[in-house]
Amino acid sequence: MRSDISFQSAGLTCRGWLYRPEGGAEPLPAIVMSHGFSAVKEQGLPSFAERFCAAGFAVLVFDYRFLGASDGDERGRIIPQEQHDDLRAAIGYLSTQPGIDPGRIGLWGTSYSGGHALFVGTLDPRVKVIVAQVPALSVARSLIGMVGPDGFAAYLAGFADDFASRNAGAASNRIPIIAPAGEPCVFPAPQALDWFANSTGGPDSTWVNHTNIESIARMAEYLPAAFVGLTDPKPLLMLAAEQDGIIPIEQVQEVFARAGEPKDLEIYPCGHFGLYPGQPFHAQAADRAAEWFGKHL
Repeated sequence: MRSDISFQSAGLTCRGWLYRPEGGAEPLPAIVMSHGFSAVKEQGLPSFAERFCAAGFAVLVFDYRFLGASDGDERGRIIPQEQHDDLRAAIGYLSTQPGIDPGRIGLWGTSYSGGHALFVGTLDPRVKVIVAQVPALSVARSLIGMVGPDGFAAYLAGFADDFASRNAGAASNRIPIIAPAGEPCVFPAPQALDWFANSTGGPDSTWVNHTNIESIARMAEYLPAAFVGLTDPKPLLMLAAEQDGIIPIEQVQEVFARAGEPKDLEIYPCGHFGLYPGQPFHAQAADRAAEWFGKHL
């Protein structure tokens, strides 16, 4: 059911898996999947992909450049526009594979890539259906919610210093993704520390616990939902966590209100990581996404 694949994006090789349902009638509808900020495909995506494949979809799961099994020497670099282009390249690759219907491609993303699914899915005519799980929406607001106004002001000062250093030819400084309480990191929320610590897959994991300040600066400037409601609507399912400490439910409700029909919003009584494998609402979230793709794709 699953084969290793690779495709080119900006001269780099992105790697992933292609799932095909056994005995599925071709040409197959297909779904492109990717993970959230810094995460790699092994961190829970196979369970979603297998559920979608069982529902009759071909599924492409991949790592962005600089992450996981994909190429790129600057490990941990996470620039939204570069990841958008990787998504577009993944859609292009999938569209040309034998037995795939290029007119029936959906996009699934979670957390940071949930924001990418909204952004790229809204703008790319090849995408017909969007599922955004606990999606990033207004990243600056999320950062302020996590570190407070003073912490965000310190971030901005650090961004300016790092830019000056990079502009002079130095490398961007690194920052951990997670760290023990009280130490600087991207995600200080305890739920983030628990999830990353328990999902890395052991010593052979390709996940790296760092990114650079440039990536955080570009993240702070990113408005993934900027185009929702400005273009012709596509079927949109948003899966949200009521107790999300990273993406406040109010942000999700604001964006959902702007979206055109058909649309649906499912809210689960859990935190940001409560929809992933091993968590209480994983099966419900995967089933709901499979139903949405089945209805509209």
